[in-house]
Amino acid sequence: QVQLVESGGGLVQAGGSLRLSCAASGRTFSRYSMGWFRRAPGKEREFVAALSWSGAVTKYAESVKGRFTISRDNAKNTVYLQMNSLKPEDTAVYYCAARTDTRWAPLLYDYWGQGTQVTVSS
Repeated sequence: QVQLVESGGGLVQAGGSLRLSCAASGRTFSRYSMGWFRRAPGKEREFVAALSWSGAVTKYAESVKGRFTISRDNAKNTVYLQMNSLKPEDTAVYYCAARTDTRWAPLLYDYWGQGTQVTVSS
Protein backbone atom coordinates (compact mmCIF):
# COMPACT_ATOMS: atom_id res chain seq x y z
CA GLN A 1 0.00 0.00 0.00
CA VAL A 2 1.29 3.44 -0.94
CA GLN A 3 0.05 6.63 0.68
CA LEU A 4 0.47 9.97 -1.07
CA VAL A 5 0.09 13.38 0.56
CA GLU A 6 0.15 16.54 -1.53
CA SER A 7 1.01 20.01 -0.26
CA GLY A 8 1.95 23.41 -1.57
CA GLY A 9 -1.29 24.51 -3.14
CA GLY A 10 -2.75 27.96 -2.59
CA LEU A 11 -3.86 31.20 -4.14
CA VAL A 12 -1.52 32.98 -6.56
CA GLN A 13 -1.84 35.76 -9.09
CA ALA A 14 -1.56 35.09 -12.80
CA GLY A 15 2.08 34.98 -13.82
CA GLY A 16 3.15 33.71 -10.43
CA SER A 17 4.66 30.41 -9.36
CA LEU A 18 3.92 27.57 -6.97
CA ARG A 19 5.70 24.36 -6.14
CA LEU A 20 3.60 21.36 -5.25
CA SER A 21 5.04 18.49 -3.24
CA CYS A 22 3.85 14.93 -2.89
CA ALA A 23 5.26 12.81 -0.08
CA ALA A 24 4.99 9.07 -0.58
CA SER A 25 5.16 6.17 1.83
CA GLY A 26 6.87 2.95 0.89
CA ARG A 27 10.43 1.73 0.91
CA THR A 28 10.59 1.34 -2.86
CA PHE A 29 9.62 4.87 -3.86
CA SER A 30 12.66 5.03 -6.14
CA ARG A 31 11.03 2.36 -8.32
CA TYR A 32 7.71 4.19 -8.73
CA SER A 33 6.73 6.20 -11.76
CA MET A 34 5.00 9.35 -10.55
CA GLY A 35 2.44 11.61 -12.11
CA TRP A 36 0.43 14.75 -11.57
CA PHE A 37 -3.16 15.25 -12.66
CA ARG A 38 -5.69 18.00 -12.10
CA ARG A 39 -9.44 18.48 -12.04
CA ALA A 40 -10.89 21.89 -12.74
CA PRO A 41 -14.42 22.78 -11.60
CA GLY A 42 -16.98 21.11 -13.85
CA LYS A 43 -14.34 19.25 -15.85
CA GLU A 44 -12.89 15.78 -16.03
CA ARG A 45 -9.58 14.95 -14.43
CA GLU A 46 -6.73 15.55 -16.85
CA PHE A 47 -3.11 14.52 -17.09
CA VAL A 48 -0.49 17.17 -16.29
CA ALA A 49 2.95 15.55 -16.02
CA ALA A 50 4.71 12.24 -15.44
CA LEU A 51 8.19 11.13 -14.45
CA SER A 52 9.66 7.67 -14.81
CA TRP A 53 11.11 5.80 -11.86
CA SER A 54 14.61 6.46 -13.15
CA GLY A 55 13.95 10.14 -13.66
CA ALA A 56 15.14 9.84 -17.23
CA VAL A 57 11.78 10.11 -18.96
CA THR A 58 9.15 12.81 -18.62
CA LYS A 59 5.88 13.61 -20.28
CA TYR A 60 3.85 16.81 -20.11
CA ALA A 61 0.45 17.92 -21.25
CA GLU A 62 0.71 20.41 -24.09
CA SER A 63 -1.04 23.03 -22.00
CA VAL A 64 1.77 23.07 -19.40
CA LYS A 65 4.86 22.40 -21.49
CA GLY A 66 7.55 24.98 -20.89
CA ARG A 67 5.84 26.22 -17.72
CA PHE A 68 5.68 23.19 -15.41
CA THR A 69 8.51 20.88 -14.34
CA ILE A 70 8.18 17.54 -12.59
CA SER A 71 11.07 16.26 -10.48
CA ARG A 72 11.76 13.84 -7.67
CA ASP A 73 13.96 13.47 -4.62
CA ASN A 74 14.22 9.77 -3.81
CA ALA A 75 16.03 10.47 -0.54
CA LYS A 76 12.91 12.30 0.64
CA ASN A 77 10.35 10.03 -1.05
CA THR A 78 8.94 13.15 -2.66
CA VAL A 79 7.90 14.26 -6.12
CA TYR A 80 7.51 17.92 -7.03
CA LEU A 81 5.64 19.97 -9.58
CA GLN A 82 7.17 23.38 -10.17
CA MET A 83 4.56 25.60 -11.79
CA ASN A 84 5.64 28.88 -13.36
CA SER A 85 3.80 31.50 -15.41
CA LEU A 86 0.53 30.35 -13.93
CA LYS A 87 -2.71 31.18 -15.71
CA PRO A 88 -6.28 31.34 -14.42
CA GLU A 89 -7.04 28.22 -16.46
CA ASP A 90 -4.54 26.31 -14.29
CA THR A 91 -6.99 26.62 -11.40
CA ALA A 92 -7.83 23.09 -10.26
CA VAL A 93 -7.35 20.48 -7.59
CA TYR A 94 -4.00 18.84 -8.27
CA TYR A 95 -3.44 15.16 -7.53
CA CYS A 96 -0.28 13.14 -7.47
CA ALA A 97 -0.26 9.49 -8.41
CA ALA A 98 2.11 6.55 -8.13
CA ARG A 99 2.63 3.56 -10.38
CA THR A 100 4.46 0.63 -8.83
CA ASP A 101 4.94 -1.25 -12.10
CA THR A 102 8.29 -0.09 -13.48
CA ARG A 103 7.09 -0.24 -17.09
CA TRP A 104 6.53 3.26 -18.48
CA ALA A 105 2.83 4.04 -18.77
CA PRO A 106 2.44 7.73 -17.95
CA LEU A 107 -1.35 7.69 -17.82
CA LEU A 108 -1.85 4.59 -15.65
CA TYR A 109 -1.49 4.67 -11.86
CA ASP A 110 -2.25 2.48 -8.86
CA TYR A 111 -2.38 5.01 -6.05
CA TRP A 112 -3.69 8.53 -5.71
CA GLY A 113 -3.40 11.36 -3.23
CA GLN A 114 -6.25 13.44 -1.87
CA GLY A 115 -5.36 16.54 -3.84
CA THR A 116 -4.34 20.13 -3.16
CA GLN A 117 -6.18 23.19 -4.42
CA VAL A 118 -4.45 25.65 -6.72
CA THR A 119 -6.26 28.89 -7.51
CA VAL A 120 -4.85 31.41 -9.97
CA SER A 121 -6.45 34.83 -9.93
CA SER A 122 -6.49 37.12 -12.96
